[in-house]
Amino acid sequence: MSDQPEIDDKPTTDDRSTSDGRSTSDQPATDDQSAAARRTVPSRRALLGWGGAGLALGAAAGGGAAAALGNSDATAQPVADSGAAVPFYGAHQAGISTAVQDRLHFAAFDVTTDDRDDLIALLKEWTKAAARMTQGHAVGGGAVGGLAEAPPDDTGEALGLKPSRLTLTFGVGPSLFKDKKGKDRFGLAGRRPEALIDLPAFPGDNLDAARSGGDLCVQACADDPQVAVHAIRNLARIGMGKVAIRWSQLGFGKTSSTTPDAQTPRNMMGFKDGTRNIAGTDSAALDKHVWVGAKAGPEWLVGGSYLVARRIRMHIETWDRTSLKEQEDVFGRTKGEGAPIGKPRERDEPLLKAMLPTAHVRLAHPDSNGGVRILRRGYSFTDGTDGLGRLDAGLFFLAYQRDVRQGFIPVQQKLARNDALNEYIQHVGSALFAVPPGVRGADDWWGRALFT
Repeated sequence: MSDQPEIDDKPTTDDRSTSDGRSTSDQPATDDQSAAARRTVPSRRALLGWGGAGLALGAAAGGGAAAALGNSDATAQPVADSGAAVPFYGAHQAGISTAVQDRLHFAAFDVTTDDRDDLIALLKEWTKAAARMTQGHAVGGGAVGGLAEAPPDDTGEALGLKPSRLTLTFGVGPSLFKDKKGKDRFGLAGRRPEALIDLPAFPGDNLDAARSGGDLCVQACADDPQVAVHAIRNLARIGMGKVAIRWSQLGFGKTSSTTPDAQTPRNMMGFKDGTRNIAGTDSAALDKHVWVGAKAGPEWLVGGSYLVARRIRMHIETWDRTSLKEQEDVFGRTKGEGAPIGKPRERDEPLLKAMLPTAHVRLAHPDSNGGVRILRRGYSFTDGTDGLGRLDAGLFFLAYQRDVRQGFIPVQQKLARNDALNEYIQHVGSALFAVPPGVRGADDWWGRALFT
């Protein structure tokens, strides 16, 4: 990122890109940016002594609620040059229907101040910083060139790097409206959306409180991991004394796509994931399943969405010792082509009755759930080992929808009870956030309508 004066990022309600895949607001890279290095950067349950839990993986869900975990709208961009900038301003926040980037840094924050004005001031400062970072600029006065006696405004690890399609997506959790002690710290209790509920306990859940919940969240997605980490790091630094990171998650290898014309990615189990995810260009599906409409939520949330974040650990040592046939029966798709059982091609319409009743695709498919779809943009993760020689690895599941009560919850309840995949996974972290609509211009800020 450059310390040069900020390039004008004019407000827009349409984040369309040009025919060559570049954003219409992209600026020519500086010499320094062009020279910057690009980073390429018996029962099996009994065998390991682990239980299972349902998972809306959507890995082969051929269009299921779980499979529909994707992202798209008029602001969606085709897969573009990894160095490009995604417009920050628009009707919807970027990072939902935007073409899914390669890397993730997700952070949930606890608000540590009880002062409403302090929180509003922070959100304004966060928004200003986010607008700069997504366009490839340093925060404030930058990392160098300021007073030698004062800390710089930017931490500096993204100096010289391109924007890398960085998007920053902001959300608010149930505890911002009323904390666990029942205190309404910011006078927002009466503005809590009906759909922003406390998620129910699902069979097989083994949730870690230290990896769950949060007053606020920021999802940073980029094609360069250092750009994503830089963004969260700077927001946390700006918020010191007002917010603190409750938990965070790094992700790599997107496990779903909002660009159906591109190659379908694979998850850590080796299966194609999100074959029939909602496309980022399918405005009708987005309006029906993702964006909160005027009759579906409070005014301050219209044009926004709801985000479910679930950390799902995979028992990959057990999975890796499972026969290929059983793996394919568990998902309901072939491992190589990704075709539905009984069909030759990945995108063939699945014949659900040809699959086992416990197959993941069959249970997650819209036809098994009254047409319900959700938009996924999850990521794989590996976080060392569990101390017993087993990898702490799996899926960081991210799903956007217009109402979790008709989306994630009923589908996950079905999966948690019946999915054969439960033998190989367990949900260990969970959170739900309301994601406001997009920032409309330089005078707007994250959550403004909620507070005003």
